[in-house]
Amino acid sequence: MADYYSTLGVSKTASVDEIKKAYRRLARECHPDVAGAAGEERFKAVSAAYEVLSNPETRQQFDRGIDPLAPGGGAGAGGFGFGAGGFGFGDIFETFFGGGGGTSGPVPRVRRGQDSLFRLNIDLATSVFGGQEDLTIDTAVACTTCTGTGCQPGTGPQTCSACGGRGHVQRVARSFLGQVMTTAECAQCRGHGTVIPSPCPECQGEGRIHTRRQVKVNVPAGVDTGTRIRLASQGEVGPGAGPAGDLYVEIFERPHGTFVRQGDDLLCTMQVPMTAAALGATLNLDTLDGPQEVDLLPGTQPGATVALKGLGVGRLRRDSRGDLRVNIEVEVPTRLSDEQRDLLQQLAAARGEEKPQPRLADANPSVFSRLKDKLAGK
Repeated sequence: MADYYSTLGVSKTASVDEIKKAYRRLARECHPDVAGAAGEERFKAVSAAYEVLSNPETRQQFDRGIDPLAPGGGAGAGGFGFGAGGFGFGDIFETFFGGGGGTSGPVPRVRRGQDSLFRLNIDLATSVFGGQEDLTIDTAVACTTCTGTGCQPGTGPQTCSACGGRGHVQRVARSFLGQVMTTAECAQCRGHGTVIPSPCPECQGEGRIHTRRQVKVNVPAGVDTGTRIRLASQGEVGPGAGPAGDLYVEIFERPHGTFVRQGDDLLCTMQVPMTAAALGATLNLDTLDGPQEVDLLPGTQPGATVALKGLGVGRLRRDSRGDLRVNIEVEVPTRLSDEQRDLLQQLAAARGEEKPQPRLADANPSVFSRLKDKLAGK
């Protein structure tokens, strides 16, 4: 008589879980699909040992010295038992595919909808202050004709005649182990266990339809291109009018004609007359917050930066704003009247600049890098 404990490599006091674990390990090693024809005999021996030891009744018989698989034994002549307590196709399926060979029941018609992603274009002002935007989306909504049942009004689903409502059917297949029972999804009801003989003419039995609708999006201050806003349960409705998925809104900020964004700061360039830069002045600037005054100190140089505190972009999830940085560009006149030329010549004489002596700028940092640093607020 074969020693089934030795075949599985377990002790006589091994638990059911230890026996199953040993079987799975050995079955993977010697299955013909892995080990080829050379492993077929060992696989049969391992399978037979598991069939006997996994069933409490046959295990007791074996412990008393009776081989249940011997001719005249409990499992029939030399065959493999596939009863409720013995070794079955589900064990093989579970060993190689990580799950049972059966099914938990019919597939529900009502399922959660998928998440959706849409792009929302906003102006710079919305990024600065936040606001509410309308977004038009094409998505799935519950069918109003059948209210999600998928059936024509006045009718309902019926139990599938092919599977009897189970959602799956069983078939007998032959293998090297003999006849085994396989389970497959019912082709008639597609696993639902019910059929809809009179589908809703509006949704064709889906329980949902595709339509265009508007969604209001609350945009917080500080968002930037690429920021995603999640609207829970605002995505598409699932089959059978199932729960809606989430809607993700990706922000795209339109370019502005005057201001350039740099993080939480806004940058702009103001062109001022040469005299205003030399004498100083207070100039008006139209900002996103309305008209603001920009104070130029006497002797303001080209490329100087004036910072207007707190007039930049609102910081995301913080009650503060960045700055508005104004780069000063000094305009040098290209056409002068005779009177203007005489006045400038008098100024040059008063400053001793009739024959100016140029000074070379530092090579490092360059003028361009210094200008870049000023624009960046450094």
